[in-house]
Amino acid sequence: MVPGPGVSDKDSGILNLIGEEELTSFTFEGLKRRAGAHPETLSRSLDRLEGLSILERVDGGYRLTAKGQELLHTNPLSRSRSGVPLVRTLLPPSVPIREIFANLKGRWFGTLRWLGYSETPSEVVLKWVTADGKVQLDARLSEGELTIEGRLLQGEDKVAAIRASHQLMAHISSATTKPRFRRTLLFDLSRRSMMPN
Repeated sequence: MVPGPGVSDKDSGILNLIGEEELTSFTFEGLKRRAGAHPETLSRSLDRLEGLSILERVDGGYRLTAKGQELLHTNPLSRSRSGVPLVRTLLPPSVPIREIFANLKGRWFGTLRWLGYSETPSEVVLKWVTADGKVQLDARLSEGELTIEGRLLQGEDKVAAIRASHQLMAHISSATTKPRFRRTLLFDLSRRSMMPN
């Protein structure tokens, strides 16, 4: 990407990563692990990008502003390589994707640290990176389907990616069977039993 006015090479590297991942929103800790950046260096870059109105702080992290989106749109770059499919399954039709997203957004699971998410009209992609920064997992939620893809960022430890994907799948499965969903079903059934014949 060609840096915009006031954007240093280091800042441009951070923007490239945000663009490659198509991140709508992300966290400092996740980006630090994903980029392998020193905390102070990353903090200064994010502060500069925020000062240039390219990024803004939001609850739980950062997101691109309209100016930032335009900058990435006018300086397109090749997207990062796609991950290796590790898990693919159907989702219960009774559980809205937005509910799953709300239950998982920003959460840490074992060695998985929340990176951020990207969003299109047809899907939401939730992203985690392992604490050591070696594996990234992308959980793609589209209408009625879940795919977890893994990317090996350092080395070739596929076993770590597979383990992490199963750990994430257990939490996603738990999010689709929250007591709130069961209570709604039981409430509907109890209402029917109280209705006169």
